Amino acid sequence: MNKPEKENEFVAAETPQKPPRARVSDVVDTELEPETAGEKLERKRDYLEGFLQKKPEGDAVGGAGSALQQAVIDALKEIYDPEIPVNIYDLGLIYGVEVSEDADVEVIMTLTTPHCPVAESMPGEVELRAASVPGVRDAEVNLVWDPPWSPEKMTDEARLELGML
Repeated sequence: MNKPEKENEFVAAETPQKPPRARVSDVVDTELEPETAGEKLERKRDYLEGFLQKKPEGDAVGGAGSALQQAVIDALKEIYDPEIPVNIYDLGLIYGVEVSEDADVEVIMTLTTPHCPVAESMPGEVELRAASVPGVRDAEVNLVWDPPWSPEKMTDEARLELGML
């Protein structure tokens, strides 16, 4: 009869025991004073300020918000429409500047009208200017007509310059 008892002991030893469940009351020290509403608000404010001041990691070459993308945008702001004394970026002709991880730049742009006098030369100038930014491997310009350009696409600075504000 000793043998069946040992088998039962062996079976009981192999059955895994569940760990006890964690309870908040086990962790919270009830001897501390409760946090006041002002302290809680200040803690949240500190967290939010740190979150908003965090800059993207510097490892990536391209991508949205990268230094290379900003450098390309700054270069495009140096190109002015020959008929309007406003740069093409603030004029709203640049719909997007995308920089890949390989430092390839794609500029999506339009012109004020398809019959614009600089329709043949402006995309080439944009491509040359974007490709000349240090760190850019290659640049390509895609000229689109949809959505069509309208004065609503201009920045407030451009409107102020043209006396539209």
